[in-house]
Amino acid sequence: MSLKNIPLFSALTERMKWLSARQGVLSQNISNSDTPNYQAKDLKPQNFKDMVARPEATKVHLAKTNEGHIVNDDGQREFKSKTDKKPYEITPTGNGVVLEEQMLKLADTQIQYQLTTSLYKKQIGMLKTALGRGN
Repeated sequence: MSLKNIPLFSALTERMKWLSARQGVLSQNISNSDTPNYQAKDLKPQNFKDMVARPEATKVHLAKTNEGHIVNDDGQREFKSKTDKKPYEITPTGNGVVLEEQMLKLADTQIQYQLTTSLYKKQIGMLKTALGRGN
């Protein structure tokens, strides 16, 4: 059995791929900080709602076994995604890359990647323990 078949590992792997791609885009922004008319780019944020709404994900419905139970309204709730604002600094050549902003995003991406790899390692450890091969 492959770890790709386990939804948690699949989601963590996808997250690590997205973070790696984002680091590449942010590095490109930093390297083009002096390029005339260059505007900073970023990846579209991952949406948890889209990740769990995949066709392979099974839907869970609550059973109402008592009249006093609260019924799930199944109402569609919209999740607002973070939108990138226009740069507050633009050079005379038209460059819109703010190095401080890009470095903050890069540091945040690194922290998120370390967190994701830590979760991945912990899950591998739990599987090893469950199989009797821990420590």
